Amino acid sequence: MNDLVLTLVAAPDADTGAILDTARSRLIDAGASVGDPNWLHDRKAVDLPLNGLDLQQARVIADGLEGVDTAVQSTQNRRKRVLVADMDSTMITIETLDTMADILGFGDRIREITTRSMNGELDFADALRERVAMLKGQPAASSMQSVMDQVEPTPGARMTVRTMAENGAYCALVSGGFTFTTEVVYQRLGFHEHRANDLHVDANGLLAGTVSEPILSRHSKLDTLKELTDARGLTVEDALCVGDGANDLDMLFAAGLGVAYHGKPVVRQQARFRIDHGTMETLLYYQGYHRDEFVDD
Repeated sequence: MNDLVLTLVAAPDADTGAILDTARSRLIDAGASVGDPNWLHDRKAVDLPLNGLDLQQARVIADGLEGVDTAVQSTQNRRKRVLVADMDSTMITIETLDTMADILGFGDRIREITTRSMNGELDFADALRERVAMLKGQPAASSMQSVMDQVEPTPGARMTVRTMAENGAYCALVSGGFTFTTEVVYQRLGFHEHRANDLHVDANGLLAGTVSEPILSRHSKLDTLKELTDARGLTVEDALCVGDGANDLDMLFAAGLGVAYHGKPVVRQQARFRIDHGTMETLLYYQGYHRDEFVDD
C-alpha cells in the first residue's frame, strides 16, 4: 500500500495533542504503521505519516475525529501547481448577489433562491438568470459600489494565494458571480487571473436584468480547471480546487485536492476533503507547508 499522510488542523479551542493521541491509537488499532508526527505549526497543525491502510480505511478513521479538520493523502504530489478558487463565501465572506439584493431592499426573495441553488436544488444558471432579472431598473454604479464596500477577504485567503503563487502555482479566481467584484478581488488577493459573469448595464446606467451568456457555472469551472492544467502540461491531480456550493462540486471531484470550505450541506457530504473548522490557510497545511513557509500579508 502507498505511504499516506494524515494532516490534522485543530479548531481554535481544540486540544491538538489529545486529538493526535486519539488518531494514532485508532490507526494502530486498525492495523496501520504510524510514524513520528511532523508539526507544521506548533499545537495547531501536524502531519502523521502512516502505511498499512488504504485511503478509504484511513479516511473513515480521520472523519471520526472531532474538533479538527483532516486530510488523508498520498505523500506524493502534495504541493499543487494550479489553484482554482470560488469567490463568494469562499475567498470573500459575502455572497455578492445576496448583498446587492439586501442593499436594494429585496434580499429575502433572492437569498432563498441562492440557498436552494447552492444546495444543488436548482439549476445554477437558471437560478442566476432569475435572480438577476429582479435587479432590472436599479442604479448600477451605486449598487455595485455599495457591494464592494462590504467585500472582506476570508481569513487566511490572501496568505494562502500568495504562498502558493510564490511557490510556483498558477492561481485563478473562477466565480459564478460577477466581474465587477472579481476584477478587484483577484488583484487584492494575489491571483493571476479571474473569470466570472458580466452583469449588464443599460444606456441609462441602470441594471438591465440580464447577464452575459453562456453563464459561468459548475461545468465552466471544471472546464477552466482542465484548460489551466492542460496549458501547463499538468493533470487535474496537480491542482487544488476550493469552493462552498453545489456549483463547485465538479471541479472539487476532479482535482487532486478538492476542498469544501465551510461548505453547504450537500458539498460537505460529497467532497473528499473539507475545512469545517479552520481558516483558508488550512489549504497550505494540507499541502504540507510549514507555518514558517507562509507568505504573510
